[in-house]
Amino acid sequence: MSDFDTTALPLPSHENSVTPDGRQEVRWKIVAQAPGITPATIIAGRLQAEGLPVRVWQEAAGQALGLTVGLLGTGYVVVPEAYVEQALEILAYEEDAVELDEAFDDFDESDWDNEI
Repeated sequence: MSDFDTTALPLPSHENSVTPDGRQEVRWKIVAQAPGITPATIIAGRLQAEGLPVRVWQEAAGQALGLTVGLLGTGYVVVPEAYVEQALEILAYEEDAVELDEAFDDFDESDWDNEI
């Protein structure tokens, strides 16, 4: 699953090189790794919701065996090189939101009532 069809993606023309047969070459970069293809697909869905072209893949042997740990079990989320910075910003924002949510989970309302 490492061969990607790069002809259908709308990318800025100054960011690409053209192959001898006239097709544009797209360089894919990993922006996230997850334990298995399913969590990687969820991450990809978040990026797609923001309008980014994204692909998800896992080594074929790991996918065939249903592995979710180790090198064969890792799910990869990749975006074209031109979208890496935007994808990382989106994913960083999501991590910050989760950390903030976890901080509020520790909040006890009775502590707030005692301070008023």
